[in-house]
Amino acid sequence: MRIRRFPTAGSAGVVAAALVLAGCAGAGGGAAGQSDPTLDIATMTFPQSLDPVTAIGGALPFFQAAYDSLVKREPDGAYSPMLATGWTWDTDRTKLSLTLRDDVRFDDGTPFDAAAVKANLERFKASSGANAKWLSGLERVEVIDATRVVLHLDAPDPAYLYYLSDAAGLMANPAAFADAERLKTTPDGTGPYELDAAQTVVGTKWVYRRADDYWGERLPFDGVTMTVFDNETAIVNGLKTGQIDTAVVQDANQQASLEGATTLTTTPVDFDYQGILLFDRAGVVTPELADVRVRQALNHAIDRKTMLEQIRRGKGAVTSQVFGADTVAYDESLDSYYAHDPEKAKQLLAEAGHADGFELKMPRMTSIVSDAIAASLQSDLADVGITLTWVDVDQGDALRRIFQDREFSGFVMNNGQPATDWLAIKDLVLPGTFNVFGYTDETVRSLVPKIQAAQAEDALDELRALNRHLVEDAWFVPFYRMTYALVTDGGVTALPQSGMAVPSLYNYQPTG
Repeated sequence: MRIRRFPTAGSAGVVAAALVLAGCAGAGGGAAGQSDPTLDIATMTFPQSLDPVTAIGGALPFFQAAYDSLVKREPDGAYSPMLATGWTWDTDRTKLSLTLRDDVRFDDGTPFDAAAVKANLERFKASSGANAKWLSGLERVEVIDATRVVLHLDAPDPAYLYYLSDAAGLMANPAAFADAERLKTTPDGTGPYELDAAQTVVGTKWVYRRADDYWGERLPFDGVTMTVFDNETAIVNGLKTGQIDTAVVQDANQQASLEGATTLTTTPVDFDYQGILLFDRAGVVTPELADVRVRQALNHAIDRKTMLEQIRRGKGAVTSQVFGADTVAYDESLDSYYAHDPEKAKQLLAEAGHADGFELKMPRMTSIVSDAIAASLQSDLADVGITLTWVDVDQGDALRRIFQDREFSGFVMNNGQPATDWLAIKDLVLPGTFNVFGYTDETVRSLVPKIQAAQAEDALDELRALNRHLVEDAWFVPFYRMTYALVTDGGVTALPQSGMAVPSLYNYQPTG
């Protein structure tokens, strides 16, 4: 899709100044000369590039404006046709056949077809994008004809439709691949909007206008702007004054400041959880952690309820499991599996031969681990004899020291809870992203292949058994799921998106 320079009402200097301010047209009124309203979204997450191989969850709406995906993910997590009109698996679930639309073209006349799908998927897999790992099991893409393609996998992957409804499924014009640098700033897709270069200031505001002759369902807004802020106070002020139509507010104090704002509607969103991701279960760095009783003691030592009340004003729900409430594996009874019980924690440590405690070193990124969290965890663990030593690291240093040098046994982080069970298993259980030491055990080796070979609904018993095992064996130390606030003004309604912290671009509607 071409980047377009639409007519502007003022000089570039005036436009740039306006972008720094929150001077957005409200959704109820619309911009001059438009028959439909405009949508103004505020966010603190923005893309480093508009090349779809770099797309990540919180920034997905920036890409959905300009690119269609092969599969559409509905608000409740169900999948429906988009560029692919249908799909079927073979009996071994290693061949996914897609049927494609035959009436879609890129702006330069290049047809969207099976060859374009092959080029996009192969490029995504070969990229250095954060989610390129999703297609690591893609052996080859077979083009049958212009509207049929078969994806050959080296093993079953129950999350494939999720990938194709997310970053991996975004379809760009293969003609643009020769100039990868241009694609970073000039989206070239088949999506419902086109980037307005004259109104866009990269890093501050992205402005999209309705694409002419879009093949699909007409979205209800003639224009969409996405404005980036560096703090939620400014976002909340913009919502209160009507300069912003919608935003997801994460900070509990900022959520509280919205209470009583009668012109705004707040919808709870549960996606992230916070906790300690332990991955040294074999005791490579901290030998004590090889004993399950020590890991269980860590869980009993944490006062989750007090942390939730004092740190997040109760906006969330305590949990002892890493699977989210939208997954098949989720078991409500496991949320309260580990009660705050310091005496039980001390007993478990003594049984493990560590009555005098031990030291646990963990990295601290202040953007995630606030002073309140750091102090609370230190206090709770000290009460049972464990000395928690924080090692301050910046973001770049943390990636190297945690994932490459494997210097630490775990770390505190906010982690998403996707609705797709297999995504959680790939990230947390299988060797890789958050299982950097490749730890496993007999129960996991027995259950995972059965889960992998079936749809989640057909592996309910195995998924629930895996979840319970991870909790009982204390693979992790979750604290609580965090409730965010999806806020809209009187001119806009929005539905939360299952599996995302922010709504998909398709989930917004003007009121009335």
